Amino acid sequence: MAADDGHIVTVGMTGASGAQYGLRLVECLLQADHAVYLTFTRAAQIVIGSETDCRLPGRAAEQTRHLTALFKAREGQLRVFGDEEWTSPLASGSGAPRKMVVCPASMATLSAIANGASENLLERAADVVLKERGDLVVVPRETPFSAIHLENMLKLARLGVSILPANPGFYNQPTQVSELVDFIVARILDQLRIPHQLARRWGHDG
Repeated sequence: MAADDGHIVTVGMTGASGAQYGLRLVECLLQADHAVYLTFTRAAQIVIGSETDCRLPGRAAEQTRHLTALFKAREGQLRVFGDEEWTSPLASGSGAPRKMVVCPASMATLSAIANGASENLLERAADVVLKERGDLVVVPRETPFSAIHLENMLKLARLGVSILPANPGFYNQPTQVSELVDFIVARILDQLRIPHQLARRWGHDG
């Protein structure tokens, strides 16, 4: 596994609803001075276009430039890889980052990761993190869960994966959708041990 001391985080986005979570996570990682390797499934690009104001170009290089400008990232801080870009560092234990988040995670992708399918770059990247004993956070966005979904989550949890459903809390009395999104992104950053000021913690004033 690449010796990146946790500075690079892979983010994989699938076609599950909740594109706002993934895009906000990328933005916060960049703001925290981390580098991001980003990969979308084809369905994810459709969902991003339907759920957000973000209109992604078709090619990975163009997506990199577009999102770098959108999030005001440094040159080279963000890299987008196509879902069949098998020569990317994500595809090998010698080059992939030690930390990865799948957000949002569809049940199809969760199943593929749990069973080692590796049919696209996102699934392969997750498989690499698992085999190299890195940190993998999966953010399922589905309801209700079937027994199959729950069995796949249990299988991954037993392998050390953090299963973090997109279930925001309401003790902060949110008044905007952005606060609900930030609640989940804050929990993801906690799992990655990345400091943030996105949400008030339970039992803390202010």
